[in-house]
Amino acid sequence: KGKKSTAGDCEMRPNIVTEAGLPTRLHQWWATVPFITSGVIITCGVIYLVCLLVGYDSFYEICFLPSAVVSQFQVYRIYTSALFHGSLLHVLFNMLALVPLGMELERIMGSVRLLYLMLFLATTNSIFHLIIAIVVAGNPLHPLPFLMNQCSIGFSGIIFSMIVIETSLSGVQSRSVFGLFNVPAKWYAWILLVLFQLLASNVSLLGHLCGILSGFAYTYGFFNYLLPGPSVYSAIESSSILSLCVRRPGFILCTGGTTYGQLPTHSSTTTMSNGLSSGNLWRNISSWMPQRAASSAQPAQDARFPGRGRTLGSTGNQLLTPADSDLSLHARLLDNSTNRPLETTTLSTETRLPDARHSTRDTEAVAGLATTNQISLKRNSRNL
Repeated sequence: KGKKSTAGDCEMRPNIVTEAGLPTRLHQWWATVPFITSGVIITCGVIYLVCLLVGYDSFYEICFLPSAVVSQFQVYRIYTSALFHGSLLHVLFNMLALVPLGMELERIMGSVRLLYLMLFLATTNSIFHLIIAIVVAGNPLHPLPFLMNQCSIGFSGIIFSMIVIETSLSGVQSRSVFGLFNVPAKWYAWILLVLFQLLASNVSLLGHLCGILSGFAYTYGFFNYLLPGPSVYSAIESSSILSLCVRRPGFILCTGGTTYGQLPTHSSTTTMSNGLSSGNLWRNISSWMPQRAASSAQPAQDARFPGRGRTLGSTGNQLLTPADSDLSLHARLLDNSTNRPLETTTLSTETRLPDARHSTRDTEAVAGLATTNQISLKRNSRNL
């Protein structure tokens, strides 16, 4: 005989919801980081780990040193200085600051354009750094020659430039400083500059200052004629050299249609101001998505069809609004009977039949009365 089932055996096991582990969440988060942003993070992290493992600390050979650039023309320092970091906290804080800035700018500008922007900002930062160091060091009133021998490394100069660009692009009025207090957006980068100088040691004031200057020069359009147009970026993306990179999930194509490398916008207006859109970032993004206009009591009239729209068959002066249309459609979809419109038409026709019958009877009565009158007249004429 088979075993009898009990009520306990028939009970369903409760659903067990488990939270994803930290490695899974980190993997999911890392998958959302675009191609160039993640590439810069990996490059800086690997360089720091290699230097740590081999014991390399000769940063004097790769840092940005104005005297070496001028006397020996060591231009490579412009780019090597941005990739090397002096300590774990140095590279950690720089990369944590790069993640939100790089993700947002790369999604707006595209991967190739952001890479070019980073290289361009590294170049302009070093040029500003070199010019200011030469001018201040040779100042006849109060010369500061140590600026020519000041060694600077780290990605923070480019990050300060990106802070200025992202703040100008977002259009926000205020920014939060470490979640402690809000400051006007136009002073955000300057306040960060002062705070880092006060809170941290061995911070390159000139490197951060030149990053801010490059960011403002970019947002005000002073570099427009030095930036390629979208056709150049598209040609680079379609080249066979980058075919493998373009297929990567995090690679973002450049879709902007503006000239001189201005930031692309998808707002309703086509005017640009100094290479940047003055609208809010969220409005630009949300304008990509299809939206339904909110219904109002008085809908906007179409110039092609002047006047007010009325529902056919209605007795009143009803306006056909999107809300009424949606409700009517919803009611028809929920109605199981396919003959309901025919029934409605039949009922409306039947309500008019009595009127027609009454009018027919009245006509017959009038005709009969006329016939009776004619017969009476004939009889009277015979009697006469």
